[in-house]
Amino acid sequence: MSIWLAAVALGLAAALLPAPVTPLPGTVLAVENRAGPDGWMMRWRLVLALLAAVAVYVFVGGAVGAVLAAPTGAVCWLVIGRVEPTEVRREREAAKAELPALVRLLSVALSSGAAPAEALVAVAAALPGPAAARLLPAASRLHLGADPEKTWRTLVDDPALAPLGRALARAQATGAPVATTVERLADDLTRNARAEVEDRARAVGVKAAVPLGICLLPAFLLLGVVPVVGGLLANLGI
Repeated sequence: MSIWLAAVALGLAAALLPAPVTPLPGTVLAVENRAGPDGWMMRWRLVLALLAAVAVYVFVGGAVGAVLAAPTGAVCWLVIGRVEPTEVRREREAAKAELPALVRLLSVALSSGAAPAEALVAVAAALPGPAAARLLPAASRLHLGADPEKTWRTLVDDPALAPLGRALARAQATGAPVATTVERLADDLTRNARAEVEDRARAVGVKAAVPLGICLLPAFLLLGVVPVVGGLLANLGI
């Protein structure tokens, strides 16, 4: 019975998985959104959820196993959906690391008199990377005549560009000079980035102290403690 259920689950998963798309001659497939869910866990999400449900039913068995199987599969489905793929995490971290330099260039471009849309395009061309790629859609919307405040609000939803989006939206709403606001943000981001680097450097020293102490402990015992204990025992005549 258990083997039959597992076979049925695998068959259903294979039937429900999306088939690969074969492009026709002369056509180009649309590029997938890299920020969306990807990775092998997402590709096999349904299979893993069904296998989790079947495993609970097989190991628990009976009516209790049948009752727990469906919630287990649903929980597995939800948990896998919330896992951030490694590629997305690395891209987000790279964009966050590039943000201070990008904001500094943006402040220089704005201070020279460039419009926000032209400044974004110039900065993206001068400093290509994940952060610049995330800024280009905002520049395109500004070129099309979108409301600047709404455009900046869209950047707030991006974990890497949220500080820049909040600063630009606040400057647009209050009427503050955009160049001054961006320059102040660049100073803050540079200061925070330097502090994070120093914190990581200190953390490396702390983490290295434990294995180094473990390596030196036997030598300390043999060269420092053992002779002292041996001398005391010899003096006591033991």
